[in-house]
Amino acid sequence: MISSMTNQRVKQVIRWQKKSRERNHDKIFLAEGFKMFEEAGEDMIREVYLSESSLDKVNADQGLRDKLKVTGYELVSGDVFLKMADTQTPQGIITVIRQPEYTLDTLLNIFNPLFLILEDLQDPGNLGTIIRTAEGAGITGLIMSKHTVDIFNPKTIRSTMGSIYRVPFVYVQDLEEAVMSLHNAGVDVYAAHLEGEAFYHQLSYMSPTAFMIGNESAGLSIKTAQLADFYLKIPMAGQVESLNAAIAASLLMYEAYRQRHC
Repeated sequence: MISSMTNQRVKQVIRWQKKSRERNHDKIFLAEGFKMFEEAGEDMIREVYLSESSLDKVNADQGLRDKLKVTGYELVSGDVFLKMADTQTPQGIITVIRQPEYTLDTLLNIFNPLFLILEDLQDPGNLGTIIRTAEGAGITGLIMSKHTVDIFNPKTIRSTMGSIYRVPFVYVQDLEEAVMSLHNAGVDVYAAHLEGEAFYHQLSYMSPTAFMIGNESAGLSIKTAQLADFYLKIPMAGQVESLNAAIAASLLMYEAYRQRHC
């Protein structure tokens, strides 16, 4: 059992929790909680850390015991585990996951794709909620600008509630170039914009489609918005001018789902 704060593996986990550069260098991310461990594919798991206090839960669950026999794990004393965890009341398990790798070309090869394009979102909770909703709405891929918040931020990972394992995504260095690739592949690109020409539910998303969502405070940049084929808008009552980015994205994604599946 690991019981020392000076243990090198403990120090490494703490660095991974705090520094995106460390996570990206080692091509991993951290997932806390038993649900995140259970949903991760065994081939994705690199390391597992269990707190001493979680052993009762593990011993009572045959499925957990069987999976841990395959993945292996390190037992950690309670006080050291608290230092390793990102949450204030951790469940007692931290899983080190290999980062998935996708390419834009791979996403474009999906039949009749449905994309979400995110420009410079900054709130990790927003991004995690969008990823979770994207899975539910059948989004085939997320395309994110290079300045979008780190998808492997621990708060983002928690907010996805496991969807991070199943929703393909790419960060692109040049968003304009990526959108042009979508145009060339026959994808209709829509921008959620205050100057929208029609309400979002009045348009058809039956063919390959991408929705653009901008930064929480600034919205889409003029340069990016101009890349869209069409501006759409969401009906607003009262004096509200715009919605939270995750809420706006959810409305658009589920309208596309409704048209395609209902």
